[in-house]
Amino acid sequence: MASTSARLEGLAQPGGIAVSGRVQQDAAGKLDLTFEDIGEQQLKNIARRVRVYRLVIKHGASIATVRLPPPFPDKPSLAVLPFQSMTGDAEQDYFVDGIVEEITTAISRLSWLFVIARNSNFTYKGRAVDVKQVARELGVPYVLEGSARKAANRVRVTGQLVDTTTGAHIWAERFDATLNDIFQLQDEVASHVAGAIEPKLRQSEIERASRARRPRT
Repeated sequence: MASTSARLEGLAQPGGIAVSGRVQQDAAGKLDLTFEDIGEQQLKNIARRVRVYRLVIKHGASIATVRLPPPFPDKPSLAVLPFQSMTGDAEQDYFVDGIVEEITTAISRLSWLFVIARNSNFTYKGRAVDVKQVARELGVPYVLEGSARKAANRVRVTGQLVDTTTGAHIWAERFDATLNDIFQLQDEVASHVAGAIEPKLRQSEIERASRARRPRT
């Protein structure tokens, strides 16, 4: 089945680019681009009408020099960034990475949500990143970030779910546990995080859709 972006190609001018409203919103204010609103369009095999924008190419500019963020998938998408190890111990890095991998796997089981592959996310390990930069590079409206600390047999994991379009935290929580079985602990943390963020993501998507339907002034 063709993607939304492929169907939008038929609405673009020769040599131009047409994007959905979600892509236009992500690019607005972040990239030096101008878009023309051509209204809601009916795309083949898509029940709902999609608001479409055409990219306005400035005189003398080449389309090859224009870099748009990756288009959002047709369903909500999220990236789980590498969690920060608060001790700097290489051995604990493996423990923290294991937690992130289990969280990514648990969230991937939510069929209505698209989760960026672990290998793409781990390119950000050890880097100070801006979530809005991650959104531009990976094309996601949500980022889950956090940290983990282990001392003796005690573990503390913190997580924050960020709406990359606004920079607002829509969920944040701390998880404390005793380390008896490392794999059981990782499973418990992953299940807890996935269960906690799902209703927050659904509510955020409802609010996002409501904002998109508001008439422009």
